[in-house]
Amino acid sequence: PGKVATQYSVVRVSNRSALQANAQSSASMLRKDLHIEPAQLGVLSFSWQIKKLIDGADMAQRDHDDSPVRLVLAFDGDRSQFSAKNAMLSELSRALTGEEMPYATLMYVWSNQLPVGTVIINPRTDRIRKIVVESGPQRLKQWLRYERQIRADFEKAFGEPPGPLTGLAIMTDTDNTQGQARAWYGDIRLD
Repeated sequence: PGKVATQYSVVRVSNRSALQANAQSSASMLRKDLHIEPAQLGVLSFSWQIKKLIDGADMAQRDHDDSPVRLVLAFDGDRSQFSAKNAMLSELSRALTGEEMPYATLMYVWSNQLPVGTVIINPRTDRIRKIVVESGPQRLKQWLRYERQIRADFEKAFGEPPGPLTGLAIMTDTDNTQGQARAWYGDIRLD
């Protein structure tokens, strides 16, 4: 609530269908609810392209936590393990949106400067972790494809095995930096 929504639309880019995201001081995601048991978690493949980096973005800093592209995975788990702070944030989420925050959220992101492979702990809650899969301006304006092992990435980020995968989303946001970003998302597959 209170955020300007990023605009998403289906377009053709380089002779392929893509989901375009336009963020102007905005933040919102497109989400698909799922239920995949941990034993069934395999490979996640996805592709994206960005035009430019977001000036001043730094996902390790609360007031600069923006990214031109994010692929977001939400997991269920034992909420009795939440710290008091995370339990309070989950209740706040329920009051504001009607839904509790996920037990754990794993994001694949493009960072301005942090090295590929870096795990970023969200400055607001340690139940959101980001893995940098692309960094810097070297590969702008081209389609990039990734294949990720969900279980291994979750264990690297959180130090525990994952619970059921309950959601998948994309997110392009510039609300903290008050900047602009345009990105394109290709097919997303769970195998």
